[in-house]
Amino acid sequence: QVQLVESGGGLVQAGGSLRLSCVASGFPFSIVRMGWYRQAPEKQRELVAAITFGGSINYADSVKGRFTISRDNAKRTMYLQMNNLKPEDTAIYYCNTVGPTASWGQGTQVTVSS
Repeated sequence: QVQLVESGGGLVQAGGSLRLSCVASGFPFSIVRMGWYRQAPEKQRELVAAITFGGSINYADSVKGRFTISRDNAKRTMYLQMNNLKPEDTAIYYCNTVGPTASWGQGTQVTVSS
């Protein structure tokens, strides 16, 4: 079955960096458009970065220039490098397919202190 396992979150001061990882299984990862989503308390889940199997990338305006999405199809793994973090980046971060989504993983908590 589909499994998405996120890791790499933590507590960091504003201006700091984190690198998130997502290991996927149970579907043809290498040909699927993937994305990083986040959900802050009392807010809707939003897509912050997406990458196609060919490497085309899109970012939400709020993270453009600070976050970098990448993928390693051989390892079935996707990454999100987050630099210059801001308190408003505090959220649970999830990975998933883009378009129809698969079952959600547990996510990884990112907390940015001011």
